[in-house]
Amino acid sequence: MKTLIKNATVMLPDGPSKTSVLLDGATIVEIDPAETVEADETVYAYGMHLLPGVIDAHVHMRDPGGTDKEDLRTGSMAAAKGGVTTILDMPNTSPGTVSQKLLEEKLTLASVKSIVNYGFFIGATLDNIGELKKAKRTPGIKIYMGSTTGDLFLKDPAMLEAIFAETKLPIAVHAEDENIITKNFEEFGLTRNVVDHSRIRTPEAEASAVRKAVALAKEYKHRLHLCHMSSALALAEFEDHADLVTAEVTPHHLLLNESDYMNLGTLAQMNPALKSAADNAALLQALLDDQIQIVATDHAPHRYEDKCQRYPDSPSGVPGVETSLPLMLDLVAKEKCTLEDVVHWMCEGPALVWDIMEKGRIEVGYDADLVLVDMNKTMAIRGPHMQTKCRWTPFEGREVTGWPVRTWVCGKEVYREGEFDVSRPGIEVMFEHSRGGYWAGIDG
Repeated sequence: MKTLIKNATVMLPDGPSKTSVLLDGATIVEIDPAETVEADETVYAYGMHLLPGVIDAHVHMRDPGGTDKEDLRTGSMAAAKGGVTTILDMPNTSPGTVSQKLLEEKLTLASVKSIVNYGFFIGATLDNIGELKKAKRTPGIKIYMGSTTGDLFLKDPAMLEAIFAETKLPIAVHAEDENIITKNFEEFGLTRNVVDHSRIRTPEAEASAVRKAVALAKEYKHRLHLCHMSSALALAEFEDHADLVTAEVTPHHLLLNESDYMNLGTLAQMNPALKSAADNAALLQALLDDQIQIVATDHAPHRYEDKCQRYPDSPSGVPGVETSLPLMLDLVAKEKCTLEDVVHWMCEGPALVWDIMEKGRIEVGYDADLVLVDMNKTMAIRGPHMQTKCRWTPFEGREVTGWPVRTWVCGKEVYREGEFDVSRPGIEVMFEHSRGGYWAGIDG
C-alpha cells in the first residue's frame, strides 16, 4: 500500500521543509514526489509537522510478571498515542531478562502484543557474565549500580569491573551509589516523609556512581550509557566523554523538582529522586550543549493505589511514554529549545546511541515510522484519559502546547486522534553495533 502524506512541514535531517512524503509498504520511498504521483491513501497534512517516530530507549512495560501495572499491549498503545514508534525495554521484569533464552521469550511475547517496534536489554547479575558475552538481538547490557525496582542490583565491585573488562555490548547503567544511599537511609531512620526520598538518594550518590562507571568505561575502552541523569553534580563526572560515554534525561527530571512533593506526594517518588530547580536548569543546558544526548522516559507505571501508600512502602517510578513528546513540544512552544532539538534528542539521537538500523530520520530508504503533530494544539494532560494501564500521571492538569495526532509504524497507521489499529504488530528492532554508537555517528 502506498501512502502520501501531503504538504506537511517535514522535519528532514537538514531541517524543516514544507513538502510531501511517499510511503510504500514499510519504507519511505520518496520525499517531495511529483504532483502526479499516485497513492492508495492521501493524508492532507497542511499546517501539521511530520516528525520521525520517537524512539524511547528506556521503558518498563512490566511484561512478564507485572502486568497488573502495564503490559506490552497497553504500553505499546500508550507509546503510539504519544508518537513513540520504537521502545527499548529494561530487564527488571519477573523473571528478569538475564539470559538469551529469556530475552528471546520476551521478543516472542512482543511479536504478538506490541503495536510499536521493540527491543530488550539483557540484565547483569552476579553470575551471568557468560550469558552477557554471548548475548545477541539486544541493544546492550543493563547494570543496576543501585537498588531499585526488581532484584538486579549488582553489588559486587569485582563483577562490575569484570563486565566492563570482558564483554563487548554497550553498557547502560542506573548510576546510584548504594553505600551512600544506605548510609543516608540509616541517618533518616524510619522516615514516613516522602520528601526525605530526595535526601536519601542525593546528588552525591549519583555523582559517585557515575564517576566509577565512567572510570571503568575509560579503562577498558567500553561504551557506556548513563541512564536518567538527575543532578548537576553528576554532570561534571563525564564532561570528558572520550568518545565512549553518552547520557539521557527524562522529562520528569527536566520539569519536576523537590518542590513538587508538596502537591504530588508519593506520585513524585522515583529513582533517581527529584532534585532542585537548579538541577532542572542544568540538565536542560546539558541537553542543549550535547553533554546529554537523548531524552528517554524511564516509563515505570505502578497501580495508583500502590503509589498512594505511605512512604517508604510506596514504590518508585512514574509513567511517561505517552506524555514525553507533548511535554518536549511544549518546551518548543515556550522557546526553551527548537523542534530540531527535540527531533535530535528523541529520534535521531537514540538511533545513534544504540546503533538502530534504518530508524530515527525521515529519509528515503528508512523505515516509515512517523508521527504527525499539531504544534498549535493546547490541551491539559489528564490521567483518566491516558492509554497506559495505570491511568495516572505526575503531570496531571498541566497544559501543554503541541500534540501528536497520527502515528505510523512501518508504514501502518496505528493511531489516529484517539483511535487505534492493533491488527498488525510492530517489528523487532535490528542493532548493528559495529557502527560504533553516538560519537562515531556524529563524527562520521
